Amino acid sequence: MSDTQQPEQQQLLALKGATVRVADLLALFGVRYRNHQSVPMIMAALREAGLDTIPSFATCSNNAEMLVVAEEAAVVADYEQSEELLPGTLPQHSFKIGDIPSARNGVDSVASNASLARATHMMRTKNYSQLPVIDGISDLRGVITWSSVAAKYETGAVLTLASAMVTDSIPVAEVHQELFAHLPEVTKHGYLLVRSNSGRFTGIVTAADITVRFETTALPFFLVGEIEFQLRKCLGAKLPADAIREVQTRQPKEQRTGDVADLQFGDYVKLLKADQKTSTACANADSNWRALGWSGVDRTQFVHQLDRVREIRNKIAHFDSEPLTPQRIGELREFAGLLKQLV
Repeated sequence: MSDTQQPEQQQLLALKGATVRVADLLALFGVRYRNHQSVPMIMAALREAGLDTIPSFATCSNNAEMLVVAEEAAVVADYEQSEELLPGTLPQHSFKIGDIPSARNGVDSVASNASLARATHMMRTKNYSQLPVIDGISDLRGVITWSSVAAKYETGAVLTLASAMVTDSIPVAEVHQELFAHLPEVTKHGYLLVRSNSGRFTGIVTAADITVRFETTALPFFLVGEIEFQLRKCLGAKLPADAIREVQTRQPKEQRTGDVADLQFGDYVKLLKADQKTSTACANADSNWRALGWSGVDRTQFVHQLDRVREIRNKIAHFDSEPLTPQRIGELREFAGLLKQLV
Protein backbone atom coordinates (compact mmCIF):
# COMPACT_ATOMS: atom_id res chain seq x y z
CA MET A 1 0.00 0.00 0.00
CA SER A 2 3.07 2.27 -0.04
CA ASP A 3 2.21 3.58 -3.55
CA THR A 4 -1.32 4.62 -2.63
CA GLN A 5 -2.51 8.14 -3.20
CA GLN A 6 -5.44 10.05 -1.77
CA PRO A 7 -7.35 11.98 -4.44
CA GLU A 8 -8.75 15.38 -3.61
CA GLN A 9 -12.39 15.36 -2.56
CA GLN A 10 -13.22 17.52 -5.58
CA GLN A 11 -11.84 14.78 -7.84
CA LEU A 12 -14.22 12.32 -6.25
CA LEU A 13 -17.18 14.71 -6.38
CA ALA A 14 -16.51 15.19 -10.10
CA LEU A 15 -17.34 11.50 -10.58
CA LYS A 16 -20.91 11.90 -9.31
CA GLY A 17 -23.31 10.74 -11.99
CA ALA A 18 -20.54 9.11 -14.02
CA THR A 19 -20.02 5.42 -14.76
CA VAL A 20 -16.60 4.09 -13.81
CA ARG A 21 -14.94 0.71 -13.89
CA VAL A 22 -13.52 -0.96 -10.79
CA ALA A 23 -10.01 -0.72 -12.23
CA ASP A 24 -10.41 3.03 -12.87
CA LEU A 25 -11.48 3.72 -9.29
CA LEU A 26 -8.58 1.67 -7.96
CA ALA A 27 -6.16 3.56 -10.20
CA LEU A 28 -7.45 6.87 -8.83
CA PHE A 29 -6.16 5.73 -5.43
CA GLY A 30 -2.91 4.32 -6.82
CA VAL A 31 -3.75 0.66 -6.18
CA ARG A 32 -4.31 -2.28 -8.50
CA TYR A 33 -6.34 -4.76 -6.48
CA ARG A 34 -9.22 -4.85 -4.04
CA ASN A 35 -8.14 -6.33 -0.73
CA HIS A 36 -8.59 -5.91 3.03
CA GLN A 37 -6.62 -2.65 2.91
CA SER A 38 -7.71 -0.94 -0.31
CA VAL A 39 -11.46 -1.57 0.00
CA PRO A 40 -11.93 0.06 3.45
CA MET A 41 -9.70 2.98 2.41
CA ILE A 42 -11.64 3.70 -0.79
CA MET A 43 -15.06 3.17 0.79
CA ALA A 44 -14.15 5.58 3.61
CA ALA A 45 -13.04 8.22 1.10
CA LEU A 46 -16.27 7.87 -0.85
CA ARG A 47 -18.36 8.18 2.31
CA GLU A 48 -16.42 11.27 3.38
CA ALA A 49 -17.34 12.82 0.04
CA GLY A 50 -20.98 11.71 0.50
CA LEU A 51 -20.73 9.24 -2.36
CA ASP A 52 -21.30 5.58 -3.02
CA THR A 53 -21.54 3.30 -6.04
CA ILE A 54 -24.22 1.12 -7.61
CA PRO A 55 -23.44 -1.76 -7.53
CA SER A 56 -21.27 -1.54 -4.42
CA PHE A 57 -17.55 -1.19 -5.08
CA ALA A 58 -16.87 -3.59 -2.19
CA THR A 59 -18.87 -6.51 -3.58
CA CYS A 60 -19.37 -6.13 -7.35
CA SER A 61 -17.46 -8.20 -9.89
CA ASN A 62 -14.00 -7.09 -11.04
CA ASN A 63 -15.23 -6.14 -14.52
CA ALA A 64 -18.35 -4.31 -13.33
CA GLU A 65 -19.20 -0.76 -14.33
CA MET A 66 -20.41 1.30 -11.37
CA LEU A 67 -22.60 4.38 -11.25
CA VAL A 68 -21.27 6.95 -8.76
CA VAL A 69 -24.18 8.40 -6.79
CA ALA A 70 -24.96 10.26 -3.60
CA GLU A 71 -24.69 7.97 -0.60
CA GLU A 72 -28.41 8.27 0.20
CA ALA A 73 -29.36 7.19 -3.32
CA ALA A 74 -27.22 4.08 -2.96
CA VAL A 75 -29.01 3.14 0.27
CA VAL A 76 -32.37 3.43 -1.47
CA ALA A 77 -31.04 1.39 -4.39
CA ASP A 78 -29.87 -1.35 -2.03
CA TYR A 79 -33.41 -1.74 -0.72
CA GLU A 80 -34.88 -1.65 -4.20
CA GLN A 81 -32.42 -4.18 -5.56
CA SER A 82 -33.01 -6.58 -2.68
CA GLU A 83 -36.77 -6.35 -3.19
CA GLU A 84 -36.65 -7.22 -6.88
CA LEU A 85 -36.34 -10.64 -8.46
CA LEU A 86 -33.50 -9.80 -10.80
CA PRO A 87 -32.77 -11.87 -13.91
CA GLY A 88 -31.02 -15.05 -12.90
CA THR A 89 -32.25 -15.09 -9.30
CA LEU A 90 -35.16 -17.38 -10.03
CA PRO A 91 -34.21 -21.01 -10.60
CA GLN A 92 -33.14 -21.68 -14.15
CA HIS A 93 -34.10 -25.37 -14.02
CA SER A 94 -37.00 -27.36 -12.70
CA PHE A 95 -37.02 -29.19 -9.37
CA LYS A 96 -34.79 -32.25 -9.74
CA ILE A 97 -34.98 -35.59 -7.99
CA GLY A 98 -31.48 -34.94 -6.66
CA ASP A 99 -32.83 -31.91 -4.79
CA ILE A 100 -34.41 -34.32 -2.30
CA PRO A 101 -31.63 -35.13 0.22
CA SER A 102 -32.50 -38.82 0.50
CA ALA A 103 -31.87 -39.20 -3.24
CA ARG A 104 -28.14 -38.76 -2.60
CA ASN A 105 -27.73 -40.12 0.93
CA GLY A 106 -27.04 -43.70 -0.13
CA VAL A 107 -29.31 -46.73 -0.15
CA ASP A 108 -29.21 -49.94 1.93
CA SER A 109 -29.64 -53.13 -0.03
CA VAL A 110 -29.01 -56.87 0.00
CA ALA A 111 -27.41 -59.04 -2.65
CA SER A 112 -29.47 -61.58 -4.59
CA ASN A 113 -27.78 -64.50 -2.76
CA ALA A 114 -28.88 -63.19 0.68
CA SER A 115 -31.58 -64.95 2.66
CA LEU A 116 -35.07 -63.58 2.95
CA ALA A 117 -34.62 -63.53 6.73
CA ARG A 118 -31.63 -61.24 6.40
CA ALA A 119 -33.62 -58.87 4.20
CA THR A 120 -36.67 -58.75 6.47
CA HIS A 121 -34.45 -58.41 9.56
CA MET A 122 -32.87 -55.29 8.02
CA MET A 123 -36.30 -53.94 7.13
CA ARG A 124 -37.55 -54.45 10.70
CA THR A 125 -34.42 -52.99 12.28
CA LYS A 126 -34.40 -49.86 10.14
CA ASN A 127 -38.15 -49.55 9.78
CA TYR A 128 -38.04 -49.84 5.99
CA SER A 129 -41.12 -50.53 3.90
CA GLN A 130 -38.98 -51.70 0.98
CA LEU A 131 -35.44 -52.90 0.39
CA PRO A 132 -33.73 -53.14 -3.01
CA VAL A 133 -31.89 -56.28 -4.04
CA ILE A 134 -28.72 -55.14 -5.81
CA ASP A 135 -25.66 -57.06 -6.94
CA GLY A 136 -22.55 -54.92 -7.00
CA ILE A 137 -23.36 -51.21 -7.19
CA SER A 138 -25.75 -51.09 -10.13
CA ASP A 139 -27.26 -54.51 -10.98
CA LEU A 140 -30.83 -54.19 -9.70
CA ARG A 141 -32.42 -57.62 -9.32
CA GLY A 142 -35.63 -56.65 -7.56
CA VAL A 143 -37.19 -55.05 -4.49
CA ILE A 144 -38.50 -56.70 -1.33
CA THR A 145 -41.57 -55.06 0.19
CA TRP A 146 -43.83 -56.13 3.03
CA SER A 147 -46.63 -56.36 0.48
CA SER A 148 -44.65 -58.67 -1.80
CA VAL A 149 -43.74 -60.93 1.14
CA ALA A 150 -47.36 -61.10 2.30
CA ALA A 151 -48.63 -61.82 -1.21
CA LYS A 152 -46.21 -64.74 -1.62
CA TYR A 153 -47.02 -66.03 1.87
CA GLU A 154 -50.72 -66.15 1.01
CA THR A 155 -50.03 -68.50 -1.91
CA GLY A 156 -48.53 -71.11 0.40
CA ALA A 157 -45.34 -71.26 -1.70
CA VAL A 158 -41.88 -71.60 -0.19
CA LEU A 159 -40.64 -68.16 0.79
CA THR A 160 -37.23 -67.19 -0.55
CA LEU A 161 -35.68 -63.86 -1.43
CA ALA A 162 -35.98 -64.63 -5.13
CA SER A 163 -39.62 -65.71 -4.93
CA ALA A 164 -40.80 -62.89 -2.66
CA MET A 165 -39.22 -59.88 -4.35
CA VAL A 166 -40.83 -57.69 -6.98
CA THR A 167 -39.00 -57.76 -10.30
CA ASP A 168 -41.35 -55.93 -12.67
CA SER A 169 -42.23 -52.23 -12.94
CA ILE A 170 -39.75 -51.12 -10.30
CA PRO A 171 -39.79 -47.30 -10.12
CA VAL A 172 -36.29 -46.06 -10.95
CA ALA A 173 -35.12 -42.56 -11.88
CA GLU A 174 -31.87 -40.63 -12.21
CA VAL A 175 -30.79 -37.72 -10.02
CA HIS A 176 -30.90 -35.20 -12.87
CA GLN A 177 -34.47 -35.98 -13.91
CA GLU A 178 -37.46 -33.80 -13.01
CA LEU A 179 -39.14 -34.73 -9.76
CA PHE A 180 -42.67 -33.75 -10.75
CA ALA A 181 -42.67 -36.11 -13.72
CA HIS A 182 -42.05 -39.02 -11.32
CA LEU A 183 -44.54 -38.11 -8.60
CA PRO A 184 -47.20 -40.51 -9.99
CA GLU A 185 -44.74 -43.40 -9.52
CA VAL A 186 -44.06 -42.35 -5.93
CA THR A 187 -47.80 -42.16 -5.32
CA LYS A 188 -48.37 -45.60 -6.82
CA HIS A 189 -45.43 -47.49 -5.30
CA GLY A 190 -44.61 -45.38 -2.27
CA TYR A 191 -40.94 -45.00 -3.25
CA LEU A 192 -38.55 -44.22 -6.07
CA LEU A 193 -35.07 -45.73 -6.44
CA VAL A 194 -32.51 -43.15 -7.56
CA ARG A 195 -29.28 -43.67 -9.41
CA SER A 196 -26.55 -41.43 -10.76
CA ASN A 197 -25.73 -41.00 -14.43
CA SER A 198 -23.13 -43.74 -14.02
CA GLY A 199 -25.82 -46.24 -13.02
CA ARG A 200 -24.79 -46.47 -9.35
CA PHE A 201 -27.71 -46.33 -6.97
CA THR A 202 -27.42 -43.27 -4.76
CA GLY A 203 -30.60 -43.23 -2.69
CA ILE A 204 -34.29 -43.84 -2.36
CA VAL A 205 -37.06 -41.24 -2.23
CA THR A 206 -40.29 -42.03 -0.39
CA ALA A 207 -43.56 -40.15 -0.15
CA ALA A 208 -42.55 -39.08 3.37
CA ASP A 209 -39.28 -37.56 2.06
CA ILE A 210 -41.19 -35.47 -0.47
CA THR A 211 -43.65 -34.30 2.18
CA VAL A 212 -40.83 -33.16 4.46
CA ARG A 213 -39.00 -31.37 1.64
CA PHE A 214 -42.05 -29.47 0.49
CA GLU A 215 -43.01 -28.59 4.04
CA THR A 216 -39.62 -26.95 4.63
CA THR A 217 -39.98 -25.12 1.29
CA ALA A 218 -43.60 -24.00 1.59
CA LEU A 219 -43.84 -23.13 5.30
CA PRO A 220 -41.66 -19.98 5.08
CA PHE A 221 -43.75 -18.68 2.16
CA PHE A 222 -46.94 -19.05 4.17
CA LEU A 223 -45.40 -17.43 7.25
CA VAL A 224 -44.09 -14.43 5.28
CA GLY A 225 -47.47 -14.11 3.56
CA GLU A 226 -49.21 -14.10 6.93
CA ILE A 227 -46.78 -11.48 8.26
CA GLU A 228 -47.35 -9.19 5.28
CA PHE A 229 -51.13 -9.56 5.59
CA GLN A 230 -50.99 -8.61 9.28
CA LEU A 231 -48.60 -5.72 8.58
CA ARG A 232 -50.93 -4.25 6.01
CA LYS A 233 -53.83 -4.47 8.44
CA CYS A 234 -51.79 -2.78 11.19
CA LEU A 235 -50.27 -0.03 9.07
CA GLY A 236 -53.17 0.57 6.69
CA ALA A 237 -55.60 1.15 9.54
CA LYS A 238 -53.44 3.74 11.33
CA LEU A 239 -51.27 5.55 8.77
CA PRO A 240 -52.59 8.17 6.34
CA ALA A 241 -52.10 7.84 2.60
CA ASP A 242 -49.62 10.76 2.57
CA ALA A 243 -47.31 8.89 4.97
CA ILE A 244 -47.33 5.90 2.67
CA ARG A 245 -46.67 8.04 -0.40
CA GLU A 246 -43.53 9.39 1.28
CA VAL A 247 -41.84 5.97 1.09
CA GLN A 248 -43.01 5.11 -2.43
CA THR A 249 -39.80 6.53 -3.84
CA ARG A 250 -39.61 4.05 -6.71
CA GLN A 251 -42.45 5.79 -8.53
CA PRO A 252 -42.77 9.38 -9.75
CA LYS A 253 -44.84 11.49 -7.36
CA GLU A 254 -47.90 11.47 -9.61
CA GLN A 255 -47.91 7.65 -9.59
CA ARG A 256 -47.65 7.14 -5.82
CA THR A 257 -50.87 5.50 -4.72
CA GLY A 258 -50.69 5.91 -0.95
CA ASP A 259 -51.99 2.35 -0.70
CA VAL A 260 -50.22 0.13 1.82
CA ALA A 261 -50.87 -2.87 -0.46
CA ASP A 262 -48.41 -1.39 -2.96
CA LEU A 263 -45.49 -1.32 -0.50
CA GLN A 264 -42.62 -3.79 -0.33
CA PHE A 265 -40.80 -4.94 2.80
CA GLY A 266 -38.10 -2.32 2.47
CA ASP A 267 -40.84 0.32 2.46
CA TYR A 268 -42.30 -1.03 5.71
CA VAL A 269 -38.90 -0.56 7.33
CA LYS A 270 -38.58 3.00 6.00
CA LEU A 271 -42.01 3.84 7.38
CA LEU A 272 -40.91 3.13 10.96
CA LYS A 273 -37.12 3.15 11.24
CA ALA A 274 -35.81 5.90 13.56
CA ASP A 275 -32.26 6.16 12.15
CA GLN A 276 -32.50 7.34 8.54
CA LYS A 277 -30.38 9.44 6.20
CA THR A 278 -32.43 12.62 6.22
CA SER A 279 -34.06 14.56 9.03
CA THR A 280 -37.32 14.61 7.08
CA ALA A 281 -37.40 10.83 6.82
CA CYS A 282 -36.64 10.53 10.54
CA ALA A 283 -39.43 12.96 11.43
CA ASN A 284 -41.89 11.12 9.20
CA ALA A 285 -40.96 7.79 10.77
CA ASP A 286 -41.36 9.25 14.28
CA SER A 287 -44.82 10.52 13.36
CA ASN A 288 -45.77 7.14 11.88
CA TRP A 289 -44.70 5.29 15.02
CA ARG A 290 -46.72 7.61 17.25
CA ALA A 291 -49.75 7.12 15.03
CA LEU A 292 -49.63 3.36 15.59
CA GLY A 293 -50.03 3.85 19.34
CA TRP A 294 -48.11 0.72 20.31
CA SER A 295 -47.01 1.87 23.77
CA GLY A 296 -46.10 -1.64 24.90
CA VAL A 297 -43.84 -2.38 21.92
CA ASP A 298 -40.14 -1.49 21.75
CA ARG A 299 -39.68 0.41 18.51
CA THR A 300 -36.02 -0.46 17.97
CA GLN A 301 -36.64 -4.17 18.51
CA PHE A 302 -39.77 -4.15 16.34
CA VAL A 303 -37.96 -2.52 13.41
CA HIS A 304 -35.02 -4.91 13.85
CA GLN A 305 -37.38 -7.89 13.67
CA LEU A 306 -39.14 -6.36 10.68
CA ASP A 307 -35.84 -5.91 8.87
CA ARG A 308 -34.88 -9.50 9.66
CA VAL A 309 -38.14 -10.64 8.09
CA ARG A 310 -37.26 -8.55 5.04
CA GLU A 311 -33.91 -10.36 4.75
CA ILE A 312 -35.52 -13.78 5.15
CA ARG A 313 -38.27 -12.87 2.70
CA ASN A 314 -35.66 -11.97 0.07
CA LYS A 315 -33.81 -15.22 0.69
CA ILE A 316 -36.89 -17.36 0.04
CA ALA A 317 -38.25 -15.12 -2.74
CA HIS A 318 -34.97 -15.68 -4.60
CA PHE A 319 -35.38 -19.43 -4.13
CA ASP A 320 -32.20 -19.92 -2.16
CA SER A 321 -31.19 -23.57 -2.57
CA GLU A 322 -30.64 -24.03 1.18
CA PRO A 323 -33.83 -24.44 3.25
CA LEU A 324 -34.30 -21.96 6.09
CA THR A 325 -32.80 -23.00 9.41
CA PRO A 326 -35.15 -23.74 12.32
CA GLN A 327 -33.84 -20.54 13.94
CA ARG A 328 -34.99 -18.38 11.03
CA ILE A 329 -38.35 -20.13 10.82
CA GLY A 330 -38.65 -19.46 14.54
CA GLU A 331 -38.03 -15.76 13.91
CA LEU A 332 -40.86 -15.70 11.40
CA ARG A 333 -43.21 -17.48 13.81
CA GLU A 334 -42.36 -15.06 16.64
CA PHE A 335 -42.95 -11.95 14.54
CA ALA A 336 -46.18 -13.33 13.10
CA GLY A 337 -47.36 -14.00 16.66
CA LEU A 338 -46.49 -10.45 17.72
CA LEU A 339 -48.43 -8.92 14.85
CA LYS A 340 -51.52 -10.96 15.70
CA GLN A 341 -51.51 -9.28 19.10
CA LEU A 342 -51.28 -5.80 17.55
CA VAL A 343 -54.05 -6.08 14.98
